Amino acid sequence: MKLAILGGGGFRVPLVYGALLRDTLSPDARDRRIDSVSLHDPAHDRLAAMGHVLGQMAAGYPGAPEVTATAHLDEALSGADFVFSAIRVGGLAGRTADERVALDLGLLGQETTGPGGLAYGLRTVPVAVHIAERVAAVSPRAWVINFTNPAGMITEAMQQVLGDRVVGICDSPTGLTRRAARALGYDPERTSPDYVGLNHLGWLRGLSRDGTDVLPDLIAHDALLGSFEEGRLFGAGWIRSLGAIPNEYLYYYYFTRDAVASIKGGAATRGEFLLDQQRGFYDAVAADPRSAYETWQRVRRERDATYMKESRNSGDARDVAGERDAADVDGGGYEGVALAIMAAIARNERSTMILNVRNGSTVDGLPPEAVVEVPCLVDAGGPHPLTARPLTGHPLGLVQQVKAVEQVTIRAARTRSTRLALEAFALHPLVDSVSTARVLLDGYRRRIPEVDALFR
Repeated sequence: MKLAILGGGGFRVPLVYGALLRDTLSPDARDRRIDSVSLHDPAHDRLAAMGHVLGQMAAGYPGAPEVTATAHLDEALSGADFVFSAIRVGGLAGRTADERVALDLGLLGQETTGPGGLAYGLRTVPVAVHIAERVAAVSPRAWVINFTNPAGMITEAMQQVLGDRVVGICDSPTGLTRRAARALGYDPERTSPDYVGLNHLGWLRGLSRDGTDVLPDLIAHDALLGSFEEGRLFGAGWIRSLGAIPNEYLYYYYFTRDAVASIKGGAATRGEFLLDQQRGFYDAVAADPRSAYETWQRVRRERDATYMKESRNSGDARDVAGERDAADVDGGGYEGVALAIMAAIARNERSTMILNVRNGSTVDGLPPEAVVEVPCLVDAGGPHPLTARPLTGHPLGLVQQVKAVEQVTIRAARTRSTRLALEAFALHPLVDSVSTARVLLDGYRRRIPEVDALFR
């Protein structure tokens, strides 16, 4: 089988390839294994760097998938059984603008949450829709696994072309459920989560083990909550008030002022840190290709240790600032989710995982076409959302408001409407006035060429 990786020069590609290499050693993976990987990226230097890294990773794996690289989209897609999309329109320079335009107005600057996520979505939707159209033309039977952020919004836009053959993935909910199970001393593989929401906006409301919900035991125990990332992030008192454990990205909604102050007080935003770090990485590989994989491993450790660092420097988490625990970093892994989806579909290895899929009637109060993040049973027929308890209270209201904003953003991008784009910014719960929304839209158009080009 062939896997096409879009954004194939991206820094996280070796994670996916590493999962494929491990799969070659599995006795259960003899049939219908990925044996060909096509990397697609318009940046030739980044493709070359990834070629060196992956080539060094494959040493010692006699059954390693063959890797090719191309700057031509249709060439990468031709004959693909699966398409993994992890593109970044505007690059990390665009991400830094997503962050800074909002921060300059005293608003949250983050790549997927708040106004930064809307700017990212505006410029990404047209590109993602074009990719979906080319998949439909070149490899109509392929499954698209979308990791491009904002993942829920982009998955929904691509589904308008390809329907349910587009599945969105994220490692945050998987990591949360695994960390919660381990905090209780249970094997994550023997627990089942009651998790519901949108991408980067969901709640773990229950954790079943042998038919019993054990999450209340965790929520009631201060020490256990303090043993993993989300427990420290939100604090035992707030988690008990909610009666659920929020996805880590809900920190930006529940502790907005703290997050903004922490980001503004830092030496650089996350985007600026990554921009500098990755420039150094690609330059280092170009200078010494023989050490490409070793260099990648070192840079990856630095990247993982500083993930969401601002949330550990403010609010209830300020007294535990510093690097993430190794167990927190190792809690999920989007590459593992991607491999599990491919195995479930290609080999009918039935598996349950939390995915971004079409709602249908799964979450009451949201339209059928809305993409939601819920547990799904995946088999040869693709993902099948499991029945979810209804959302109530403020989680339902927040999810409805953010989903409405996402859908307006998709329409704005597809119709090139500044009126709809302004509406999306103005209606987002983290933007405090229509006047501010106008300044945001103008600022993003000035700072990000791809956003301005959309409306020109």
